[in-house]
Amino acid sequence: MAGLSIAMCTFNGSQYIREQLDSIASQTRLPDELIVCDDCSTDYTVEIVKDFAARAGFPVRLSINEKNLGSTKNFEKAISLCTGGMIALSDQDDVWQPEKLRFIEAVLLNSPNTGAVFTDAEVVDARLCPLGYRLWQSKDFSSSAQKKVTHGKAVEVLLKRNVVTGATMAFREKFRGLILPIPEGWVHDAWIALIVAANADLAFICQSLIKYRQHDRQQLGARKNSFVERLSVSRGTDSSSYVHQLNNFTAAHERLMSGNTGHYNRDAISLLEAKIEHLKVRGNMPGQKLRRLQTVIKELCTFRYHRFSYGWKSAAKDLLGAKPF
Repeated sequence: MAGLSIAMCTFNGSQYIREQLDSIASQTRLPDELIVCDDCSTDYTVEIVKDFAARAGFPVRLSINEKNLGSTKNFEKAISLCTGGMIALSDQDDVWQPEKLRFIEAVLLNSPNTGAVFTDAEVVDARLCPLGYRLWQSKDFSSSAQKKVTHGKAVEVLLKRNVVTGATMAFREKFRGLILPIPEGWVHDAWIALIVAANADLAFICQSLIKYRQHDRQQLGARKNSFVERLSVSRGTDSSSYVHQLNNFTAAHERLMSGNTGHYNRDAISLLEAKIEHLKVRGNMPGQKLRRLQTVIKELCTFRYHRFSYGWKSAAKDLLGAKPF
């Protein structure tokens, strides 16, 4: 497994990208290449990357899109251009700790069965001041979920919620043919984590190896919601959410069954099929109260509420009456 590539996507990132590039240049294990795909920036991002490339101690390859692709498709392009046996993903606005690449490479080199690795992160504000919590806290990557991942049950964790943030992740290049293209509707990090976990072990590093910057212009973040806010989000889930999830997980099932990888984990496929059935049941809840109650009780007996949703809370939500699709 020769070489370590970084796939970075940029779009109007001139405010923060210098700090991220400098942190990559300060790694104790320098990358063998940095691939930068710019998504039609209108600020000085491209000029900053070109200036960095001229003085970097490793190859920097810049590709400028002819049209705006959006974050996920831009990452898809960046990943496709990497030549290393290991591919680390990078956002444009974080700051990496100096040991990040060295620690990630060590996990992949020392664990042949590991297909991808991710780390925790310190959540900071726009000026890199700590916000008082870590990324895994906002992702609810609890000790019990960590234990499941350690014992080879990462797919079960990921089918309940994505706990992997792309900016902290690296994976083996041999899975690229299965990962790409990324289907519409998926965010790149959730898709990559699930597809790799269905074919190999998923590993994690507990240290906070990046400063995960929160600011007004980022696409996704790591807000630490209160209980009331989480409850509000849960109540706001409607039938369109089930349709979206059903489409996503059906696409994952089709990709894993496509035969692009020679083998797959049968248990992972079974879990994915159970998740799909669970979404079908929740999305097609009867409007009549008695029939709804019967459906919820039957689904509770399968234990799928607890495995793939939030147990009694999700069952109670369905009893209150989500619209069917």
